[in-house]
Amino acid sequence: MKLFYMPGACSLAPHIVANEAGIPLDLVKVDGKTKKTETEQNYLATNPNGYVPALVLDNGETLTEASVVVQYLADRKPGSGLMPAAGEMARYRVQQWLAFIATELHKTFSPFFKPGTPEETKTANRQHLARRLGHVDASLDGKTFLTGGTFTAADAYLWTILGWAKAVGLDLSPFANVQKFMATVAARPAVVRSLQEEGLA
Repeated sequence: MKLFYMPGACSLAPHIVANEAGIPLDLVKVDGKTKKTETEQNYLATNPNGYVPALVLDNGETLTEASVVVQYLADRKPGSGLMPAAGEMARYRVQQWLAFIATELHKTFSPFFKPGTPEETKTANRQHLARRLGHVDASLDGKTFLTGGTFTAADAYLWTILGWAKAVGLDLSPFANVQKFMATVAARPAVVRSLQEEGLA
């Protein structure tokens, strides 16, 4: 399988999940401005929306959207604990977090990376993120990861998105549980390896 990625973008989440699960991927780096790969391929032919990730399966099908790609990869290795089994409440809890991260956090960060976003919008988005992080922080109280003691696909996604906080001027210091979570995940071998493979460590 091929994972099209941009270093440090949300595509880092499926990259981490693949390394956690021991799934080999061919990594294809995409230039966010030109939408070309390292070999000058037109990325828009793979994903017309132009954003990452895109996962090209062995049969040639393409999957997009980080919250879906992480689930697909996790399901390739059911014993990994990255996604609980279908039908279990634990699975819906992980999916609930994936949806929350995608809609409440990821989408609120996005305007910071778009040229021309007004400062008022950025200020409002920082305030929104702080409120949502209050919920995340409370949910992490007494837990190592979002749903308990097991690292899941949702944790990979959350860690990736919150990695952008410094770049956009979002202060995580009021959120002790979030800070602890970030440090714990950063030390995982699969996370370290993923950062190295993307040239970020």
